Amino acid sequence: MGRELEFKYIATPEVLAQIRALWDGWTEISMETTYFDTADGKLSGKKCTLRQRLENGSSVCTLKTPLSGFGRGEWDVQSVWSAEAVARLFADAAQTPIAFESLLPVCGARFTRLAKTVELPGCTVELALDSGVLLGGGKEIPLCELEIEFKSGAEAAAVNWAGHFAQRFALQSETKSKFKRAYLLAKGE
Repeated sequence: MGRELEFKYIATPEVLAQIRALWDGWTEISMETTYFDTADGKLSGKKCTLRQRLENGSSVCTLKTPLSGFGRGEWDVQSVWSAEAVARLFADAAQTPIAFESLLPVCGARFTRLAKTVELPGCTVELALDSGVLLGGGKEIPLCELEIEFKSGAEAAAVNWAGHFAQRFALQSETKSKFKRAYLLAKGE
């Protein structure tokens, strides 16, 4: 199982530019995401997220599940969107499978990510500067955020560093995932 621990912050293009200037060697990734659920919301009702993301044209299918405490369960498979890929995700996550035919695209996102792995005292994190749009219900809203994802080392060191970094740039936490914000847009909320 993959465990994802990340911190999301609302940003402005100006703040993202300031953060980008701190380090060289950012990797640019074009992201096109489609989120799936059943017509009756079985996945979102269980706080699970199922998506296909094109990362510079390469397809990655992902299932995220809730965990207690910090973080989420995360399983990925490099594959085109298919019944086999979805079945593998549910099996890997030990989740009750959902019939592939019942899955519908419900919302999405299109953005550019600048990613940078940063070695810190006691831990390694990945910074992701995301700019683009969230899509839902035929509408779109701007997306501009910073993600700090724990990769290795001492989790407490990453939590502490993320808090100090957010204070340094006066960043406000984003409590809703990209999926949740796009899903609410699709529902007209």
